[in-house]
Amino acid sequence: MKRIIQTAGLMTLGLLMACDGSSGGPQPVQSRVALSAFNDCAELEQYIEDVATDQMRAQLDGYRDGRYWGGPIFAEDAAANSAGGTRSPSASAPTAYTKTNTQVAGVDEADFMKTDGTRIFVLSGQKLYAVRSWPAVDMEVASSITIQGWPQEMFLDERGRVVIFSSYYPQYSDTEAPYWCMWGCGYSGYTKITVVNATDEDNLQVTEQLYLPGNYANARRIGDSVRVVLRDYLNLPEGVRYWPDYTGDWERDEARFLAALDDIKAQNEALIRAQTLDDWLPQAYRAGINGDEAIARSCGDFSRPNAPVRLGLASIATLNMVGQQSSLHMNTIMGEVGEVYASDANLYVASPHWWWWPEDNQRNYTYIHKFDITRADRAVYVASGGVEGYVLNQFAMDEHNGFLRVATTIDRWFRTNDWFQTETTNRVSVLGEVAGYLTTVGRTPELADDERIQSARFMGNRGYLVTFEQIDPLFTMDLSNPARPRIVGELEIPGFSSYMHPLDENHLLAIGVYLPEPGPNGQADWSQRSMKLSIFDVSDLAHPQQTFVQTVGTAYGWSEAAWEHKAFNYFPERQMLAIPFSDWTPSPNGYYWDNFISDLRLFHIDVNTGITPRGSIDMAEVYRYVEYYDWSWYYSPWIRRSVMADDFAYAISDAGIRVANMNTPSTPVATVLFDGARTGGR
Repeated sequence: MKRIIQTAGLMTLGLLMACDGSSGGPQPVQSRVALSAFNDCAELEQYIEDVATDQMRAQLDGYRDGRYWGGPIFAEDAAANSAGGTRSPSASAPTAYTKTNTQVAGVDEADFMKTDGTRIFVLSGQKLYAVRSWPAVDMEVASSITIQGWPQEMFLDERGRVVIFSSYYPQYSDTEAPYWCMWGCGYSGYTKITVVNATDEDNLQVTEQLYLPGNYANARRIGDSVRVVLRDYLNLPEGVRYWPDYTGDWERDEARFLAALDDIKAQNEALIRAQTLDDWLPQAYRAGINGDEAIARSCGDFSRPNAPVRLGLASIATLNMVGQQSSLHMNTIMGEVGEVYASDANLYVASPHWWWWPEDNQRNYTYIHKFDITRADRAVYVASGGVEGYVLNQFAMDEHNGFLRVATTIDRWFRTNDWFQTETTNRVSVLGEVAGYLTTVGRTPELADDERIQSARFMGNRGYLVTFEQIDPLFTMDLSNPARPRIVGELEIPGFSSYMHPLDENHLLAIGVYLPEPGPNGQADWSQRSMKLSIFDVSDLAHPQQTFVQTVGTAYGWSEAAWEHKAFNYFPERQMLAIPFSDWTPSPNGYYWDNFISDLRLFHIDVNTGITPRGSIDMAEVYRYVEYYDWSWYYSPWIRRSVMADDFAYAISDAGIRVANMNTPSTPVATVLFDGARTGGR
């Protein structure tokens, strides 16, 4: 799609004027990107201060040319199925049950809900709840424990240990922090790791507490080894300014205004270079019996790319939990965290190129850094590379037979007079290790101009891509030859799929948005939209077919499963799909909650007979009458997750859990409530 953006004022100079008066625009893409470790702490500090100074000057020079475009750059956030049933050998447990829906078999992904078949653990508010969930009719809350900070996600390992990742901001106490500032808030914080022994659900015991500088971004677990990806910002010292004191005569005296900018740059640089390395890099520490113990780090564990990226910290923390006390090792890249993908052997961190200002014929670009995670105690840097475009999410990356496949949407900026427009296209690139670099060994032609990728899925030698503008093209790809990836087939249907789930090697189950066919004006009527489920037959890769479609709800309906794969729960042993679903019907006379629906929708999935609705589990009397004063990102009493075990389905929210037999879902057999939830009248 073409987008037109007017620059902030006429660009009297085509390029940024550097501090020495010479022209210097944004640095070009680095085609042979690599990370290099710092030799010592002095070199690390010098690098931080040099880059902080350069980016501060670039920010202020935007005013010089009338091109100011926003606030401080240091306080802005960048912004195969293993979910199938797990079999239990115990007679006192279900014969099969679902776990977290993950991208790669054997690589666990963190979530706010975890189960081992007989117990369900849920993070709600600042508490961890342990629920005995089997037998279903006897479900009850066994115990709960308060977690310091604001818990985000967790793992439950095979030894009954719960590993919780919380956002923690020491500048606020747990009760002082405003609710909107619990996660991010544009400044540095800590990620607190709390390890809980949950072998006895009646007696949860905290066994370890670690505090790592940076905001929680993502995590993976393989056995006893946990990898946590953190993003952090290097806070500028107090007193750094981005605007001179206003005198009222700048419009008439440009030279005075430019001199004021130069004065601020000099003052800012003095403040930046006066900071010590300890000021720039907060300490990691472990809570001990005798107080907090600092965790020693080597400056050699920090590395810098030879490419232009925004100043920040992207860290991979490895927690090896083999012994009585886990060991910690951190690798830190100077730069931003984008999308994260992990196979069973390697972890990839994407980081966007820093275009601080658009220029003619500029394209977005993503650097990708590869780390070997076969060692349980640390990640080892392997190589780096890059691809044109933007990586949508983790499913746009996939490793197969030593090659990384990456699907990207590419925006090209071009200038028309005082305006910038963008043209969009898409591509799949295949990267392999060549002479120490991740090098593009093959790529598809550009496809679906003026559209953007909505979902991607790679399965062995095959790949599937959905783009969207007014209709939904599903592209099928043959990736058997890494040097010659090919677009084989294309299917155009209204709407789009936002997540694709493999049922088997020849069928995909997708969730997305239904739209009617575009009208005479070429536009679809979005008032007729709804959620949709689809089955695609891809047995003939050259001729993919949408064999079944099931629409869900009204134009106001939505499901977290449409953009969060962990909410999409398919149970192959029962051929059942469970998705949380919310909807609302406008009514001028009704109380708001009388028209709001949040339930767990159940569907039977059969590649031969289609998608059959099997009812829903409703928790209306719970989410309507929660006692907390507000709903927010950290407290959501509507249904968000599910577990299926044998013939039972569990609907899970921050307010509680309800379970019903899937044959009679409208008749729950048990309900448990968490703190703050209640049933009854208004």
